[in-house]
Amino acid sequence: MARKHPRHGPYEGSHQQDDAPEAVILCWLCGRPTGKTTIWHHPVPKSRGGSDVVPMHSICQQTLIANFSNSELQRHGMDVDGLLANPNVRKFVDWVAKKEPDFTAATAKKQR
Repeated sequence: MARKHPRHGPYEGSHQQDDAPEAVILCWLCGRPTGKTTIWHHPVPKSRGGSDVVPMHSICQQTLIANFSNSELQRHGMDVDGLLANPNVRKFVDWVAKKEPDFTAATAKKQR
């Protein structure tokens, strides 16, 4: 028997709005809109049992990786304020706040 509706497509009676505004996704670290590229970051590394993900800019994720070890990220967990207490991260977030959402640049090497 043939299907009345396509398997993966919308039903013919359904109404979709193609001009609906897209939801703005904010970066977990800096709070700016993410733009075209969104990185889904594990605040608690997967190697440390983390399963939650948060949206971030790639440059913000690189900054966290450069300034914290996996065990430090595990201790902070979902606490953004704890991460922002680090002077290097605070300086970065203050600097990047004035940039475009899709801004990218080279970041510092790991501080270890």
